Amino acid sequence: MPLKGLKVRIYPSQTQKLKIKLSFGSTRFVWNQMLNMMIERYKNNPKAKFLSTYDLNYLLPALKREYPWLKDAESTSLQATNHDLIEAYKKFFKEHKGFPRFKSRKFPKQSYQCKCVNQNMKPIASHYIKLPKLGLVKFKTGQQIPDKIKSATVRRSPTGKYYAELLVECENQVFKKTNQQIGIDLGISDLMVCSNEKKIPTIRFDKILASKKRYWEKRLARRRLQAKTQMAWDHHNKVLSPRCLDNFKNYQKAKLMVAKLNEKIANQRKNYLHKLTTRLVKENDVIVIEDLKTKNLLHNHSLARAMANQSWREIRRMLEYKCEWYGKKLIVVSPYKTSQICSHCGYDDGKHTLDIREWTCPKCHVHHDRDINAAKNILNVGLGRASVKES
Repeated sequence: MPLKGLKVRIYPSQTQKLKIKLSFGSTRFVWNQMLNMMIERYKNNPKAKFLSTYDLNYLLPALKREYPWLKDAESTSLQATNHDLIEAYKKFFKEHKGFPRFKSRKFPKQSYQCKCVNQNMKPIASHYIKLPKLGLVKFKTGQQIPDKIKSATVRRSPTGKYYAELLVECENQVFKKTNQQIGIDLGISDLMVCSNEKKIPTIRFDKILASKKRYWEKRLARRRLQAKTQMAWDHHNKVLSPRCLDNFKNYQKAKLMVAKLNEKIANQRKNYLHKLTTRLVKENDVIVIEDLKTKNLLHNHSLARAMANQSWREIRRMLEYKCEWYGKKLIVVSPYKTSQICSHCGYDDGKHTLDIREWTCPKCHVHHDRDINAAKNILNVGLGRASVKES
């Protein structure tokens, strides 16, 4: 049975929020303790064998005896924390990713993961879900949750909203075959340019809310500066000491408003991309896209912000799992020379600068739109690769 991820918003009570906060603190504490232990272990003996998830889980009972309040946390969440730490270490040594960092309670995003054991998590009726240590929690979603839930990740956003990301077992829904194929050239002025000569426009959601966001960002910076300059009398030490930023309500209000605006921009962009990718998967059997190296492209400081707001990697990620869900095929090809080769006769006209949006092939005299020609070349390369694999 294939696995699928569902994200639902939950509405915990005050008691449940305290339990969630306790789980955040417990998993964060275990992560920091285990990470510190592994760092000290390597310093003392660099040739010591690499620890596994089982080795860290073996230390949990002793840690719970030393810190009894850890027993109130969900047990599988602590085991999941050890697993994540070991995976982070593997990425550091094998893939040269960043070294694991210590976690802080001040980080705006908090989460913990728990696994299903003896049916301790399942949907109840249509608006409640049973979660370990929390009991029945009200939720809201646009689709029905399957009965078999493998794991759940409870998250709190910077705006104070709570979500449950569920890994469930469900049958894949297969869209009807359309016998259509499409190549997609990703751009900036137009988000997608398709080989069927259709252009999907870019919507800059960040610019729509830019004035309101700047309004609150200015107040956030000003109130942070004012809060740091104010001093509170410490009666115990008889000295002036800076107050904690949590005590300044105006600063917290501005911080919350900035977080809400950032969240709204991200949600609007994600909703737009979901609608586009679902429509593409539904209307086409084969989708060919280019393999863009976004990290390299961001070195162009004139276009870096516009490129980052396009979310090209997120588009590719959505197309990958939706094609797998709905029985369609996604092909990723190199964008090398796709904008300079004539899609009609295959003549290489040389490199064109970005200001040249249209050109005429000197061999077959076909007039090309730069982006549409690139999309057609991407489709041709992808179909050629697919036919080679099938043969």
